[in-house]
Amino acid sequence: MNTSTITITSTEIRPALSFRLKTETAALHELMHTLMERGQPFASRANYARFVEAQYHFQRDIEFLFADPAVQAAVPDLQVRGREAASLADLADLGVVAQDDVIASADVSMPAALGWMYVSEGSTLGAAFLLKEAKTQLGLSEEFGARNLAAYPEGRAIVWRRFVASLDRDSLEGEQHEEVIAGAVAAYGRFGALLKRHFNLA
Repeated sequence: MNTSTITITSTEIRPALSFRLKTETAALHELMHTLMERGQPFASRANYARFVEAQYHFQRDIEFLFADPAVQAAVPDLQVRGREAASLADLADLGVVAQDDVIASADVSMPAALGWMYVSEGSTLGAAFLLKEAKTQLGLSEEFGARNLAAYPEGRAIVWRRFVASLDRDSLEGEQHEEVIAGAVAAYGRFGALLKRHFNLA
């Protein structure tokens, strides 16, 4: 009786970068929620202004990256992203002048820049709840004081999905994935430090 041997070759399936970012930075994402709860940004307009100033400095960090041709090639629709101008306009509405600060992303380049953008774009996607609080608790709106929380004109989900497609393209190698994740960790660290500073949290 003849027998044949079947050889099965298994190919390792690499998790999508967007999936790795979500899972591997989940604890940092929750830490941002905790800091926001401690800061109570919707307890008063003064408290909310502290949040907006933190947002403004972080968005300056993000939009600094947009000048990099490599970032422009990786994320073609940069013109619809970023909330630096919106945050600055909100501070003006609230009668607050932003203090000077360094650009924390000055030495960041591709592919780590995508990790920084992941944190920013994720916060835009999730800002619908914050916008509702700003409206109901503080009487603000997308036209006054809460521009930085507004959805993109095309909608939050559509623009987010386009960014995820940029993250998960095949041209990013495994080693580059580690750099993107490290960029996201650094970005969470920066935003957390800004929240602590502006809310005077230990």
